[in-house]
Parts: sequence; C-alpha cells; structure tokens
Amino acid sequence: MQWLDIRLQLIGVVVVTGLAAIAVIQHQVHSVDPGLVGLSLSYALSITTLLSGLIFSFTQTEMQLVSVERTEEYSSSLPTEPQQENTQLPPAWPERGALEFRAAVLVYRDGLPNALDGVDLLVRPGEKVGIVGRTGSGKSTMFLALFRMVELNRGEILVDGLDISTVGLAQLRSRLAIIPQDPFLFSGTVRENLDPCGRHRDEQLQSVVDQCHLRSVVNRMGGLDAEVGERGRSFSVGQRQLLCLARALLTQAKVLCIDEATASVDQHTDQLLQQTIRERFQDKTVLTIAHRINTIMECDRVLVMHAGKVVEFDAPAALCQRDGSIFHRLLAVRGD
Repeated sequence: MQWLDIRLQLIGVVVVTGLAAIAVIQHQVHSVDPGLVGLSLSYALSITTLLSGLIFSFTQTEMQLVSVERTEEYSSSLPTEPQQENTQLPPAWPERGALEFRAAVLVYRDGLPNALDGVDLLVRPGEKVGIVGRTGSGKSTMFLALFRMVELNRGEILVDGLDISTVGLAQLRSRLAIIPQDPFLFSGTVRENLDPCGRHRDEQLQSVVDQCHLRSVVNRMGGLDAEVGERGRSFSVGQRQLLCLARALLTQAKVLCIDEATASVDQHTDQLLQQTIRERFQDKTVLTIAHRINTIMECDRVLVMHAGKVVEFDAPAALCQRDGSIFHRLLAVRGD
C-alpha cells in the first residue's frame, strides 16, 4: 500500500509541476487568465486523492467479482448428482434393514490405493455392528459408499436385497439415518432442524426430544421455536449429537449409521447416547464406527477393517479370545 501511495503522489507532483510549467510558458508567449491557471492547479492538487480512490474502488470491485465468478462456477460448471428416482421402489423399503456388501471396490482417485478393497459383508436385520480399525482403514468410506456420496468402482451394495445403485439418491438417503462425527445443525429453529420438511406434528417432535433427554434444554431455550444458531452454537457438542439422534429417531429408518459420534463428547453424554440407541433402535440395524472401544463391546458383532479390507468379523468376546486378533491388540493399545 505504501508503494502505491508513493507512486500516486509522484504522479500528482508530475501533473502539478507540468501544469505550472505550461502556465509559465503560456504567460511568456501571450497573456493567460490567472483565474484559469489557479483553477487548473487546484484541480491538479486533488488528482492524487482521486487516483487513489479510483484504484481502491477498482480493486474492491475486482475482489467482489471473485464471489460472482465462484457462484457462477458452482451453479453451472460443477457436475450435479443424478436426480432420477426408482418408481418401482416399495414405499416401506427397507422393511427389515438387511445390509450386504458384495466385492465392493472404491478408489477416490486414480493412482491412490483402494479405499475399499473387495469388501464382502453381510449384516443381518436388526443386528448391531461395531466397526473399528486404524485411521485410513476404510471405516468412514463404507458409510460414504452406503449413502452413495462416492460411487463404487466395482461390486455392489444391497439393502434388503435391492442394489442401491438402482435407487434414486434422494430416495436412498431419506430411507437411511446417520449421526456424523461432526454434528451439523442449520440456522433456524429446533423444529426446523428436527423436521426440515415439516412432515411431523409437534407431539412427535416433543416425543423424540424427550427420548433423547433434551426436554429441559429445549424448554429452557423457549421450546421448539427456539433459535438454534449457526451450526448449532446455542447447544454444546453433546447436545448437538443428541439433536442429531432425535432427527434420526424421527425418520424411523431401519438402518442407522453412527460415525464416531462419541469421540468428542463427555462420558455422561456418551452414556445417554448409548442408552437411547439401545432402547429406541432395538429392532433397527445399527452400524457404529467406534472411537471408544468400550462403546461397541455390547454389539452383536465387531467388524475390523485394515487397508480397505475386512480382516475380522465376529462377536466381541470371540475376537478377544482369539490368538493374534487385531481387535484384541486394539483393545490393549487403547486401554479399554
């Protein structure tokens, strides 16, 4: 900025000096109106300020046009997800919550190793499955593939025997529920966050709030019409997780995915989450990516992922007793 100011001031000096020299020369040749000379010099003295304002306005306009350029790029240049729907999809699908991966292979980008490398997996209806593994083992990728956030390169995923690639994206995602690691809430009211489409009565909303132990919190804020704030700033992290759980309860989905939802919450909130899931999702299929190993010890089976492959899949007690079990080593390392 100082560099520009110096250059603008030098330009102003040159202009004023030039006008003064021209006035002197003109006066020598023939008479010049002194008032005209004074007017010219007074305007020339302000040229530095005018140039500075012009350049500032130009740079501000150029900076703001970047937003216009990006908006135009997002609205017209980015590829969009297909919007077709499966008109033959049963209204109650999925009815049981059976889940199957068949030789599923997924690569995020050419040249990278397979994020999912030939995953074969069968989860029975209503089964509670914990998923563990080191960072980059493919745990979260399974959820991304299930919700078709990323498409499989090979293989297929079946829900109640139906290949999800034949189901419209909006249909698929509306029939499944997820509680992400970073709970996301919209700006708006509690009611709008629980039921964005306005399909449920207030009694149903109050019921899921009660089931998730949030009645006192929501009532203290002003009820269902209380403002949540951007990204849920009116709530603690644990309360945001419980609100996401209430949203999942409201959908009545047969398959619930929990992506390390207890990784950043306190022990009390963790216990509330686990209690609500046990009580309200007894007949639902629940897949849980675990940060705390103790949260999945009560699961029916534990899935151990490594380098995109299924290396172990059995009951927690059986894996703990198995010699050389990766799950047993993870249990020992994390001190659970």
